[in-house]
Amino acid sequence: MKASVGDCIRVKSRTVGQHDQILEVVAVLGSDGNPPYRVRGSDGHETLLYPGPNTEVIPKET
Repeated sequence: MKASVGDCIRVKSRTVGQHDQILEVVAVLGSDGNPPYRVRGSDGHETLLYPGPNTEVIPKET
């Protein structure tokens, strides 16, 4: 999985009744678009994300 700044990453919930998280990529900390990513949630909180099998990229609209 490769994402760029401005893309979003959907983290699929594995818990019944909980929604997926949509996080905006604010920095790519690895090389060539590989993890980790610094991401920002809708509440403004930033964190590091190492994508796994429950994640997918939502490309930014051009």
